[in-house]
Amino acid sequence: MATEITDKNWESIVAGDKLVVIDFWAEWCGPCRMIAPIVEEVAQEYEDKAIVGKVNIDDNPKIAINFGIKSIPTLLFFKGGELVDKHVGAIRKPELVAKINKLL
Repeated sequence: MATEITDKNWESIVAGDKLVVIDFWAEWCGPCRMIAPIVEEVAQEYEDKAIVGKVNIDDNPKIAINFGIKSIPTLLFFKGGELVDKHVGAIRKPELVAKINKLL
């Protein structure tokens, strides 16, 4: 299951050495609902290798503002606390898996 990331736990999750994949989403976003099952599958498949999380931008606007998220879904990829990749818009599972494998 994807980890819920909030303004309060952001630093502790992103700061580690593991790859962190974060899905910025909102309840009202159709494409976000479309990729949600993919994000959940990837979270389970990579639970030992990466942290896959979700940030609800309506509940945690500070994070979205800090990273200039203007369109959702947006996926941000962090390694060692640094932003290393970004994907804006819906994504198919093979594309997401390829991005993760490249960054591991």
